[in-house]
Amino acid sequence: MMNRKRENRGTMRTHRDGEAGQALVELALTMTLILIPLLIGAAEFARAAYAYIEVSNAARAAVAYGAQTHATALDSAGMLTAARNDYAFDPTKLTLVTSSYVCSCSDTGLSASCTSGTACSGAHLELTLTVQTTATFDPGFYEPFLSRSFTINGIAVQKVLQ
Repeated sequence: MMNRKRENRGTMRTHRDGEAGQALVELALTMTLILIPLLIGAAEFARAAYAYIEVSNAARAAVAYGAQTHATALDSAGMLTAARNDYAFDPTKLTLVTSSYVCSCSDTGLSASCTSGTACSGAHLELTLTVQTTATFDPGFYEPFLSRSFTINGIAVQKVLQ
């Protein structure tokens, strides 16, 4: 009788004893070190974008208040109150930088004197109000290469009702 060698097919060992989960642990540690900073960065970017939207919306609220009449177009305190009421973050960090208006003729679009009622003969005098708001944004996580606070500006333009 011949001696035959027994073959073990498909049972080759690819790891040593005690190293069964090493690759999984390495993957978990590596992904933790990569994914957590990426998720934090994405969240901070989203917060900054939301803050920009809020500052822009506050400028729109201020210009909407100011565009009601000629009297409210001159009321900077009322426009600031309207902007702060619309701002979702800390209202004390929101300021009204400028509120200015320009008069122009409705037919030509050329600048005209706001005090003269006869500046636009045969046309209406249009008053356009511009409001600029600004706020400081403080990120939740500080990076050594970034500033600890950012200034965000919002601007809105609207014609004043006659």
